[in-house]
Amino acid sequence: MLDTSREPVPASAEAPAPADEPKGCLFALSQPPLMIFLGVIGCLLLLASLHDLFVL
Repeated sequence: MLDTSREPVPASAEAPAPADEPKGCLFALSQPPLMIFLGVIGCLLLLASLHDLFVL
């Protein structure tokens, strides 16, 4: 049987995130794997555009 004697925990009782932890877009862009991925995609776009301009 389920134990229904406990009251549900309100959402405000959850532990808040630490205030010193960086958040937001600039934090995400500081991650090396993301920057490597974006660099590779950027190089592929650059090569494709140069190919369209000068080869075709």
